[in-house]
Amino acid sequence: MLEFDAVRVTRGPFTLSADLSVPKGARVAVIGPSGSGKSTLLSLAGGFLAPDRGRIRVEGRDITVLPPGQRPVSMLFQDQNLFPHLTVAQNVGLGLRPDGRLSDPQRARVAQVLDEVGLEGMEDRRPANLSGGQQGRVALARVLLRARPLLLLDEAFAALGPALKAEMLALLGRIADQTGATVLMVTHDPDDARSFAPQTILVEGGVAHPPVPTGPLLDDPPPGLRAYLG
Repeated sequence: MLEFDAVRVTRGPFTLSADLSVPKGARVAVIGPSGSGKSTLLSLAGGFLAPDRGRIRVEGRDITVLPPGQRPVSMLFQDQNLFPHLTVAQNVGLGLRPDGRLSDPQRARVAQVLDEVGLEGMEDRRPANLSGGQQGRVALARVLLRARPLLLLDEAFAALGPALKAEMLALLGRIADQTGATVLMVTHDPDDARSFAPQTILVEGGVAHPPVPTGPLLDDPPPGLRAYLG
């Protein structure tokens, strides 16, 4: 379970409050108008931003003051977090060892995971020689290896076309099932929320609201969200 316990953060004129919990293994979309604080919510969970007050817990463990590298969290951004000078296998292997010094069994596990995400035979390529969808698969393979309890995605597939994005969301779903991860996915696309996330957190008016069923929220959105969705 992910818990935001009376969390509040202020940066200049912007304030975001969150008092909510997300059940273990849930798939939750995070949606709201531009600038409402969706990415801020993920940054708080990921440790890239510290709250002014309140506590953040994952599976009962207080992670509020932990740096990102010590949190039980994996986070994907739109650029996929890939290192351009490393090969596909080396990028994925970082999920096991940040220094890249893998044992033979670990290298075998990397090869297995690349096969699972459809990248067999691409171990020695570099990110620049991959399509956008293939880069996304590399990032997801690393997430699969890390097997962290919480997976955060900040519009990670926003640049992909509809068919490829649907394919990546299906792969994400399989990885979430395999690892048992709780997934929070920031998206501006209501179709992505409907297809992937049974629950949605609405971020609006300086508040991240507790998760509610996605379908009813999008079928009858509040005025601010309705104006944003068009």
